[in-house]
Amino acid sequence: MTPALPIGPPARRGPIDDACPMAAFPFQVGGKWTGLVVVSLVDGPRRFSQLQDALAPVTPKVLTETLRDLLRDGLVGRHDLGGNPPRVQYELTDLGRSLLPVIDTMRAWSDAHLAELLEHRERHRV
Repeated sequence: MTPALPIGPPARRGPIDDACPMAAFPFQVGGKWTGLVVVSLVDGPRRFSQLQDALAPVTPKVLTETLRDLLRDGLVGRHDLGGNPPRVQYELTDLGRSLLPVIDTMRAWSDAHLAELLEHRERHRV
């Protein structure tokens, strides 16, 4: 049995661990990386490179597409910091923060059922 995850916004500081229940998440809000980007922004605004470091192994193309989708849906805000080259940072909007209880509930479900889910996936591997 996997150890219990704390309920509440996690403090992500490094690459996503393959053992993290969210890495095998059976539920999605948006694309595969949407929930992970939202969780990565819980502690405040981040620049693109900071998100990329926190979400390794996401590719720049996929991260860009995910951020565009989140911007389009109003879940994330993009702030131009000026400068040359241009610098921007991303942060959760109130609408994006409203996803956190949903993500916490899905994480709790995954914590309770991930082993069983992975067993089924293994049995049905093609």
